Amino acid sequence: MEEIRELPFQHADISYAEGYDINADKVDQNLIQEAVEAASKSDITILFVGLPERYESEGYDREHLDIPHNQQALIHAVAEVQSQVVVVLSNGAPVEMPWLSKVNGLIEGYLGGQAFGGAIADVLFGEVNPCGKLAETFPNQLSHNPSYLHFPGEGDRVEYKEGIFVGYRYYDTKQIQPLFPFGYGLSYTHFEYSNLKVSHEQINDNERIEVQVTVRNTGHVPGKEIVQLYIKDVKSSVVRPEQELKAFEKIELYPEEEKVVTFTLDKRAFAYYDIELADWYVESGEFQIRIGKSSREIALSEAVQVLSTTKRKVKEITRNTLIGDCLWML
Repeated sequence: MEEIRELPFQHADISYAEGYDINADKVDQNLIQEAVEAASKSDITILFVGLPERYESEGYDREHLDIPHNQQALIHAVAEVQSQVVVVLSNGAPVEMPWLSKVNGLIEGYLGGQAFGGAIADVLFGEVNPCGKLAETFPNQLSHNPSYLHFPGEGDRVEYKEGIFVGYRYYDTKQIQPLFPFGYGLSYTHFEYSNLKVSHEQINDNERIEVQVTVRNTGHVPGKEIVQLYIKDVKSSVVRPEQELKAFEKIELYPEEEKVVTFTLDKRAFAYYDIELADWYVESGEFQIRIGKSSREIALSEAVQVLSTTKRKVKEITRNTLIGDCLWML
């Protein structure tokens, strides 16, 4: 509140109500009523909510993804009398948001530290253009999490059965719609992707390939965008995720400005770790190069053929070996 009032162009009449007790979960109707009355007299209401210290720590695990009940009650109560509600979250990890449809805007502040207030004030009032992207997936509910059935385990034993399918690799492969996907983030401007080019249609795995894409700021204010490159192995003989992030780059563009973003991919971009070879291995075949704004918003894609230069040992054939596997070994 102090930082908002100190903004040089800020002449708004700002009122404050506590809304909830940060040290308890119990709903205090007096605090909520005070906030509702303040909200009903305002043009816009900003609600600061999130996870208090007792909800998350390095020393213990969370049992749910909810914010405290009194904060949820506050959001619902204020939304009944105020049509313009912005929520600012302060939390160290994803939370469920059954109240999301009740609000008009959402700022994920995470754990901003000492300068949190000033940073949020600048974003709220347009002093800066938000440009962050989520480095994790926000599920709609806890049971959608890939470790849900196996954590915290039994007794003193925990099995990490999700294997390589953690985060977006699980949600994308399982085709589970998240609340917010990996790599997601909005801006006060808009970006358009076009003209995807790859330097070669076919390469050996010991060669490099160059990928270029043009990004244009089609809005009215300067902004930054994080361009993300994902790789999909179209047909693999081993279990692999739907796609994997292999490169990204953050660029700044003025209105109507455009830039060409260039990525250089080598063997590791297409490889998986083969435990028999004890090395990274590329299986010959088709790969899709995908350019996106998030893991779920792929703007452009192009196919490339990658040929393996590694000679693998023929696996032992037994009475249980499938005919298809035998043909594959030839």
